[in-house]
Amino acid sequence: MDVTDFPDDLVQTQAAWNATYDALAAPRPRDITALRRRLLRLSVRLWWHPYGEADPSVPAARSELRRLARTHGTVRAA
Repeated sequence: MDVTDFPDDLVQTQAAWNATYDALAAPRPRDITALRRRLLRLSVRLWWHPYGEADPSVPAARSELRRLARTHGTVRAA
């Protein structure tokens, strides 16, 4: 399996995780509790996604997923 061959739902979940993390890291975030709960839910989805079972190089794949989601989020914002 190619490292960059991620399912769309996994990339979208990672992009949502990135956006939530950025919102929580912003100065004076609103509704901190909701952001933390969302970050936790998204973390669980990422950790237990079936893709992790199919790819033996999980640490490398997770790094590539984070990079891909950041560029995906940047493209959507533009």
